[in-house]
Amino acid sequence: MMASQEKTKLVLLACGSFNPITNMHLRMFELARDHFEDTGRYRVVKGIISPVGDSYKKKGLIEACHRLEMARLATENSDWITVNDWESQQSEWVETAKVVRHHHAELISNENNDDVDTVRCEKRRKLEQNKSICQSSSYVSTKADSPHLKLLCGADVLESFGVPNLWKPEDIEEIVGQYGVACITRCGSDAEKFINQSDVLYKHRKNIHVIREWVTNEISATHVRRALRRGRSVRYLLPEPVVCYIQEHSLYSAESEQKNADFILAPLQRYTSTN
Repeated sequence: MMASQEKTKLVLLACGSFNPITNMHLRMFELARDHFEDTGRYRVVKGIISPVGDSYKKKGLIEACHRLEMARLATENSDWITVNDWESQQSEWVETAKVVRHHHAELISNENNDDVDTVRCEKRRKLEQNKSICQSSSYVSTKADSPHLKLLCGADVLESFGVPNLWKPEDIEEIVGQYGVACITRCGSDAEKFINQSDVLYKHRKNIHVIREWVTNEISATHVRRALRRGRSVRYLLPEPVVCYIQEHSLYSAESEQKNADFILAPLQRYTSTN
């Protein structure tokens, strides 16, 4: 058994809409931490939730200030999962590969700080920043003891790598090859089959960790939004503070679901126009 100080420090980064954040989003972090620490080789020191910015232009995507605040409320009792607003505050949509690079660079620059204290201090700072908001080149360190960063996602995200013009091929290569992916399985997705059918994913298959959730839970933000706009209860699907926030701000209506309906999704617009 490796001593704690000999294990590789690992940070899990989840990018997405979080529209809204659900209990399943949080469950993914716990599943991934158990998986990596059970190997005896890793010590998971931090989880990062990075909501996408408004410029992503996804249909039904409400304002980032609300999504950030709900994510903060959902993680306020966690001593290892935090919310980061860097991605959501950029003026234009940022590719996931660039987000991964940014957070890895931040980890390298802060690697001498205490992990838990860093999370707690960051939460206090983000709390003040988010309240204010709602009111108004590639580098990978090779140091052996540097924290490792892996992208945490569901199998649906992994399969989206195959959607034309949604991802740049070089970004997929960078994410899975240089950093790695922790993929949580979900009903209807066959991650292993998709990896086998993709040359680039098969090439880096040892850097893709497929993690099974044996206690199946099919909560999705899409289903939650549908229930909300129909006036149905979503209690116990979302953290209670998130439910209260949604009610307080009257979020997720038939009108909000049509937000960005006339826009093309940012990556499709960017990559289609360059082809």
